[in-house]
Amino acid sequence: MTSWEQIKHKLVSQEEASAIISSWKDNQKKVVFTNGCFDILHLGHVTYLAKAASLGTYLVVGVNADESVKRLNKAPGRPVNEQLSRALIIASLQVVDLVVIFDNDTPKELIEVIQPSILVKGADYDASVTDEKDAKYIVGSKEIKALGGTVKTIELEEGFSTTGLIEKLK
Repeated sequence: MTSWEQIKHKLVSQEEASAIISSWKDNQKKVVFTNGCFDILHLGHVTYLAKAASLGTYLVVGVNADESVKRLNKAPGRPVNEQLSRALIIASLQVVDLVVIFDNDTPKELIEVIQPSILVKGADYDASVTDEKDAKYIVGSKEIKALGGTVKTIELEEGFSTTGLIEKLK
């Protein structure tokens, strides 16, 4: 299999991800899940994903579909890169094992389907918050904790953000 084929092979549907992850968990492997838009890949994304990957055996990344990004009101003209490009760029990273594009406003449905061992978000969220209306609440945390999984946050690299990068380019 060529390198390009290996990258494309990491991009799977929600159903495919569920089957693959189920086999991983049958072998007692820890599956880590995180999600994001990953519009313009930068060092903050790479360090975050590498730190997330180090928490388990496999790293699964949910990438917001284009319409989902638009509904998040990130900024006018976002996403800059379309969903397939963003997903394949994330899949090209050595630390990432699977990528799933999701179209919902949140990854809750995807999290419920794949049931990762560890749910991860950046430290701008708070794993102890239980109020779903709180901006720091981690979507899917209640479900993962109920399944005996863990929810963690990772410190973000200061000075790196897609919005900041776009402003700098202007």
